[in-house]
Amino acid sequence: LGEMPLPPYINEKLDDPERYQTVYSKKKGSAAAPTAGLHFTDRLLEELTEYGIILDYITLHVGLGTFRPVKSEDIEDHEMHEEYAEISAATVDKIKKVKANGNKVVAVGTTVTRTLESAAQTDELSEYKGWTDIFIYPGYEFKVIDSLITNFHLPKSTLLMLVSALAGKEFVLNAYQKAVEEEYRFFSLGDAMLILNRKED
Repeated sequence: LGEMPLPPYINEKLDDPERYQTVYSKKKGSAAAPTAGLHFTDRLLEELTEYGIILDYITLHVGLGTFRPVKSEDIEDHEMHEEYAEISAATVDKIKKVKANGNKVVAVGTTVTRTLESAAQTDELSEYKGWTDIFIYPGYEFKVIDSLITNFHLPKSTLLMLVSALAGKEFVLNAYQKAVEEEYRFFSLGDAMLILNRKED
């Protein structure tokens, strides 16, 4: 009945709706694509599995508010948008086993990060179905994820603040400066980066 909503920086209509969708999408309901996942192909997912990386999936209904900049002077005054997500008990069990074995949990995207961290707000990761409006910014102590694959984000965005919480503001801004110098592509259909939790280095 309508057209796929696109972020404000994509000015042309996408003739192929699958172009702005992950290869592993299954359920309808998201208002926007979880764009960090756009970098993955079926072949790449096969190769990761061959390397022994355990893959699992959660349901994300990404909201359009994900593109909204922070306008308040005090970031604690910013009202975060809500997004619906689901994490199965089986996925929770996999994550707990990975961490128990001393391995790392790598989230693909800031919405995955927010969802996993929301599911652990009671100090233990558990099955999750519901809405989250968690706002992650520097000072936040991550409970689930160890690393993050994500795009380069807009200035003054909650997404950039989340990345800074994981890797440190100065480190992230230096990486962004390098990306600008090297003419990396930013935003949804741009380049991705792997960010490690700097507190563990």
